[in-house]
Amino acid sequence: MPTTIVWFRQDLRLADNPALRAAAERGAVLPVYVLDDTTPGAWTIGGAGRWWLRQSLEALDRALHERGSRLVLLQGDPGVALTRLAAAAEADSVMWNRAYEPFAIARDTALKTSLTDRGLSVVSHNGALLFEPWTVATQTGQPYSVYTPFAKACLKAPAPPSPAPAPVRLHTPEVSPTEEIGFDDLFPTRVVWSQGLAAAWSPGETKAHSTFTRFVADILEDYGDKRNRPDVEGTSRLSPHLHWGELSPRQAWHGVLAACGGAEALDPGRSSEVYLKELLWREFGYHILFHVPDLPTAPLKPAFAHFPWADDKDNRNAWRFGRTGYPIVDAGMRQLRTTGWMHNRVRMVAGSFLVKDLLEDWQHGACWFWDNLVDADLASNTLGWQWVAGCGPDAAPYFRIFNPVKQGEKFDPDGAYVRRWLPELERLPQPYVHAPWTAPKSVLAEAGVSLGTTYPTPLVDHGEARGRALDALQRIKHAA
Repeated sequence: MPTTIVWFRQDLRLADNPALRAAAERGAVLPVYVLDDTTPGAWTIGGAGRWWLRQSLEALDRALHERGSRLVLLQGDPGVALTRLAAAAEADSVMWNRAYEPFAIARDTALKTSLTDRGLSVVSHNGALLFEPWTVATQTGQPYSVYTPFAKACLKAPAPPSPAPAPVRLHTPEVSPTEEIGFDDLFPTRVVWSQGLAAAWSPGETKAHSTFTRFVADILEDYGDKRNRPDVEGTSRLSPHLHWGELSPRQAWHGVLAACGGAEALDPGRSSEVYLKELLWREFGYHILFHVPDLPTAPLKPAFAHFPWADDKDNRNAWRFGRTGYPIVDAGMRQLRTTGWMHNRVRMVAGSFLVKDLLEDWQHGACWFWDNLVDADLASNTLGWQWVAGCGPDAAPYFRIFNPVKQGEKFDPDGAYVRRWLPELERLPQPYVHAPWTAPKSVLAEAGVSLGTTYPTPLVDHGEARGRALDALQRIKHAA
């Protein structure tokens, strides 16, 4: 019986896994995960992501055991690891689901050539996207640079394939590999805030599906109205499950369609349509990253290469650890540090504050999110930060600057989100919870708030900071 190595990466599931299914239909399957030592230093898996990855791999291993198989763990250069594994297991084929990060494309292309030269059959599959980046193009054959026409093109394209079920049983190779390591060796304890992560999340394919089922049943109907409210449970919380491939975008897409009447799910204004377009925003990130591989390190709009960014480490640290003096920003940053996740509306507000109010380079924010998010996705993270900085693939102007007080008052009207993550402001009355410095001294005293002591005064005046940001924009416009 022929043996196929299935190289798992960010596709940590059994259902709707094209590489695994093709391998299972062919013969014996040897599942493997290689912790890649060749990934560029800036894009190695962050602390929060590393915590998630271990839990997810352990869940995958348990699921494989239920089907008569197991997960082999290796570390190092994937080319070396897979070559040795193929020889040890007498495998004649290697399969994987494609990755789209620039360094992954370069690695996989070289590896495919190397393995093929050694006589192995190598086949890659699409297990991560609804549409391959090279299949969606303008009428002139160019990639899209603005989301709305991209989404319209995707909606006019043939529907993504329906998801396939997981294999019921997996045949194991006749020859077992001897070179492998254990979970504790692969993941020595490093994440000091793992208790908060464990309290907030349960990684793995089973939890991904139960989260999706609950989202469709209890949240989807009001998603369009409540997704911007961090004070209520109005989002899917599926982003880390999608990032790590515990749930495929096809499963999410077709699951929503099935629950909402098929094509009717895409009727304008319906919450289901809003959610499906969020999946397309994720696709757009990969589309842009594939066609602009230096996007994580360079602004899409060239003029921003000359932007007069500040360089204040104290301000950056105040932002990182939720000490800016603006409650909605600080609440978000503390939610991030505690749970490895932040509500998307608050991500935009906190991002805007860093790059517009503090004039700090967006890449500082992108790197911090990369290390602290359990859903740290290079495409989505980069797209989000370039969008909020005004230098990315977006038609809106740079002077879209979020007012953190007004954003808090609009989307956290009762202050419940702020009070949850900033307990020092818990007793502050609603009129002042998003702007404590405006409260009378007597109100602050009664609430137990001492500005500058128990809670910081604002790092900057937002009105003045907005003016500085607009002045900086004019400078690069004139320079161009």
